[in-house]
Amino acid sequence: MTNALNTFLETNDTILADGATGTNLFNMGLQSGDAPELWNVDSPKKIKALYQGSVDAGSDLFLTNTFGGTSARLKLHDAQNRVAELNRVGAELGREVADKAGRPVIVAGSVGPTGEIMEPIGSLSHAGAVEMFHEQAEALKAGGADVLWLETISAPEEFRAAAEAFALADMPWCGTMSFDTAGRTMMGVTSADLAQLVETLPNPPVAFGANCGTGASDILRTVLGFVAQGTERPVISKGNAGIPKYVNGHIHYDGTPELMGQYAAMARDSGATIIGGCCGTMPAHLRKMREALDTTSCGSRPTLDQITEALGPFSSASDGTEEADVPERRARRRRRA
Repeated sequence: MTNALNTFLETNDTILADGATGTNLFNMGLQSGDAPELWNVDSPKKIKALYQGSVDAGSDLFLTNTFGGTSARLKLHDAQNRVAELNRVGAELGREVADKAGRPVIVAGSVGPTGEIMEPIGSLSHAGAVEMFHEQAEALKAGGADVLWLETISAPEEFRAAAEAFALADMPWCGTMSFDTAGRTMMGVTSADLAQLVETLPNPPVAFGANCGTGASDILRTVLGFVAQGTERPVISKGNAGIPKYVNGHIHYDGTPELMGQYAAMARDSGATIIGGCCGTMPAHLRKMREALDTTSCGSRPTLDQITEALGPFSSASDGTEEADVPERRARRRRRA
């Protein structure tokens, strides 16, 4: 299989990814608690409109509507036997939109966490996780996805299981974790930990990085953490459109399109190659991000002070990688074990 992402990376300094899936689908009528993946079959026109919105805004890559496509997640909606169907169709709809774009557009098959805790803390075995991810990966491959896209992961064990599953499917992949707890993932992984983890995998990702988290400033600090490890792999930055706030009964993200344009340029200058948005990021944000990447020259790597001055304060004083944090982190890990 031709690796379309690697081909694109060889000829482009940066890649603009897409924005939010959930935020945009809620605006189309998805209700809280519903499974977005069911819309691949029940409302395909809306899913194609979701993809098309990103392409029209200038995205070079978009994720399929399959984030919760493992059997574990679909079981919550009594759809655990529809993994192959829902993931395949989600990718097929994406393939249709990408192939009509008139320019190269990469279809990335979204794979989210299983929602279960892995052994030894939880009950999900490594073999069980590999089986779930492999089933989803094969369906996304059958639907025409160019690359698999693991996202919002917090546990290294789950990251490893997905990597093994993607090797079984013989598919290239990218992987991101969500650093939303004082610069760490929920399970204590830091930017330095992830940069080191990907190099230990028998089937490493084409690119790796961070998504979601707690805002544009925080994710750029995490990107700087990846780069500080000397990685030669393309780095992904897919941050939220500002900070979530509860307004008139729903979640609203306060990041303006202009702020996300600044974020995109600073993400590139920080060392990210694949740049996109996550929660709250709409086509209007993506258009400003496209404009910023196309019209501003690459600058020097920003300092932490420059990031906060442009994008707002960090949500925590530390990104978890300082030497002073190591004993505390190790103590937490011993308690979890």
